[in-house]
Amino acid sequence: MTRIFSFAPIETPTATILILGSMPGKKSLEMQQYYAHPQNAFWRILSQLLDFDSDGSYEDRIESLRQSGVALWDVLAACERDSSLDSDIVESTIVPNDFGAFLARHPLIEQIYCNGAKSYNSYVRHVRPDLDSNHREIPVTRMPSTSPAHAAMNFESKLQAWRVIKTTALS
Repeated sequence: MTRIFSFAPIETPTATILILGSMPGKKSLEMQQYYAHPQNAFWRILSQLLDFDSDGSYEDRIESLRQSGVALWDVLAACERDSSLDSDIVESTIVPNDFGAFLARHPLIEQIYCNGAKSYNSYVRHVRPDLDSNHREIPVTRMPSTSPAHAAMNFESKLQAWRVIKTTALS
């Protein structure tokens, strides 16, 4: 098994939304960019909802998230996994990121959206129980995964489900 590590969060002091993945896939780790796989719908979806160019530079896309009050991170700081699939993450090797410190630095976060089942389940199991009562009360919503591995939903259905981000970001 290969031990892998996540990235630093994309953050801004004005963030009201936190979007969580589980752990970057191989392409993202190789490129050192969130959602770098060209068939992952994350950037296409967020660009449509927050009105920025999904084909812009990585730095421009990150800045667009920040300007929209969106922070981006992964639930897991480290784990063992040989493929890019969340289902291959070895549960006993999971080390979560420090959300207590992150949420203390970002007191305006009012909603957490988990990109897929693994991020949601990992957050609920490995993070939420250790948070203080105020941070435990932040609503957490499981969103359909933007990964190409989640082929049960087409792009339009995923986009429709993710529209809630636009409502929260602009409120």
